Amino acid sequence: MLPTFHRIFSLVLILLSIPVLTIAQSIDDITPMPVEVIKEARGHVSINNKAQIVFDKQFGAQAEFLQEMLAAQTGLKLPLHPNTAAKPKASHHIRLVLDTKTIDKAEMYTLTVSGKDVTIRAKDTGGMVYGIQTLLQLFPLKQVREVKIPDVQIKDYPRFAYRGMHLDVVRHMFPVEFIKKYIDYLSFHKLNTFHWHLTDDQGWRIEMESYPKLNSVGSWRKETLIGHFKDTPIRYDGKRYGGYYTKDEILDVINYASVRGINIIPEIDIPGHSRATIAAYPELSTRPDTTWNVATTWGMYNRQNNVLQPNPATFQFLETVFQEVADLFPYEYFHLGGDETSKKWWKEDSVSQQFIKDHNLKDEKGLQTYFVEQVASYLAAKGKKVIGWHEILEGDLSKSTLIMNWGGEKEGIAAATRGHQVIMAPGHPLYFDHYQSKDPNDSLAIHGYNPLDAVYNFEPIPAALREQKLDHYIIGAQANLWAEYIGNTAKVEYMVFPRMTALSEVLWSQAEKKNFTDFKRRLNTAIIPRYTSWGAKYFPHFERWTMEQK
Repeated sequence: MLPTFHRIFSLVLILLSIPVLTIAQSIDDITPMPVEVIKEARGHVSINNKAQIVFDKQFGAQAEFLQEMLAAQTGLKLPLHPNTAAKPKASHHIRLVLDTKTIDKAEMYTLTVSGKDVTIRAKDTGGMVYGIQTLLQLFPLKQVREVKIPDVQIKDYPRFAYRGMHLDVVRHMFPVEFIKKYIDYLSFHKLNTFHWHLTDDQGWRIEMESYPKLNSVGSWRKETLIGHFKDTPIRYDGKRYGGYYTKDEILDVINYASVRGINIIPEIDIPGHSRATIAAYPELSTRPDTTWNVATTWGMYNRQNNVLQPNPATFQFLETVFQEVADLFPYEYFHLGGDETSKKWWKEDSVSQQFIKDHNLKDEKGLQTYFVEQVASYLAAKGKKVIGWHEILEGDLSKSTLIMNWGGEKEGIAAATRGHQVIMAPGHPLYFDHYQSKDPNDSLAIHGYNPLDAVYNFEPIPAALREQKLDHYIIGAQANLWAEYIGNTAKVEYMVFPRMTALSEVLWSQAEKKNFTDFKRRLNTAIIPRYTSWGAKYFPHFERWTMEQK
């Protein structure tokens, strides 16, 4: 028989290993901040393994999502029960309810904790997912036997309709499992759009059946730059690099995202940023007699030829490729790039110059617009609407085209004034590939300085548009992550966290409720522990580095 001390010590260890009753996380820690929270003076709902998730049939996939997330986060494994005529046997429930009467806004939800039930009401997938994400924040980040969730009423909906994050998988490619993880990050932060940058000078990252050399040739570069592209001497690693996502992989990601309320916008970048394309098919270039390589360096604008020539083969290529890719992606929007189209290669090309004359185009800017409108017509045949970077406004353009502005307020105001809907994605402060600190020992980035407070204090709607009553043209904003200097998934996380969390509050919460001091409190108290639970890297010195740092 064990000595008394050892028996007591063993008993303590056993007791410590048993999940116990736990009080819910603080309602005051919910991020992004909800529109309205009404706390009840007393009362709670206890959720344990005997509780059931009861769901209306429209939310069956979201019920499974909640079940999976709750089990991973807390160890609680709640059975599912469709909301049918048969009454659920459990005494406590989490109810997912379709409500098209009291829920009067897109992506809106209510979350009510009262009596014996937790009830989430929504009229669309997004609203239900966001209600679930808020509920998950009320559960602890540890294994438990039971959780007491205090009575509360939450009404919530987003400030902006478009809330996006971009990821460049061309300069560096990331595994499908990480793409799914990235989508999980977006869903948690109540963002609703994943902008997937799939083609550029340095590679073609989507399977193509119509033009197979885009994969056999265009998806691979012979080596990759080491260090910054402005370094001298220039150095390369000598290692072949590349790959692409198969159509089956892409469909898997699309289905995964749809359950989580995320729309995916693919980007095929034309008529510039096309070096990988002309490496595979030189006849589409302004120098069809030249053998091109897939780019091995960054910063191609006006440095290396990367534009498409306006010829019959090129337009046939664009129609076929864009329609093939459009068939994969269900969301109504498609991004065609249009940025940094170097005009010098067209100016030096007799075929391009003759095309401009034959089609009564004003100049090379007119040619750029011609490309955009041709591709827009190909996509319209597939029921798609077009998004392009703000440079496509250099010419006269149909107002149906949505403008993604990576410039400053000036470019956003110009687009809105011309009657275009605008997504604000300014380099300052929404390029998350820019530095978060001015520490010379920080991880290499392209340039720039976008600390956390700059992101949090960003206002998507310029004051000038409010004064002109044109603010309705700004439909939201997006942060971009270009991957020239981001070679692995840990670096992706390091660059986006905690800036993605700040962006979520900018785009979701009401402007008058924002408070950076309280945001940092919630970040430290509730969100960083969640990064840790995800196993995600993050930039830890966000309180030290601010816009005031010189």
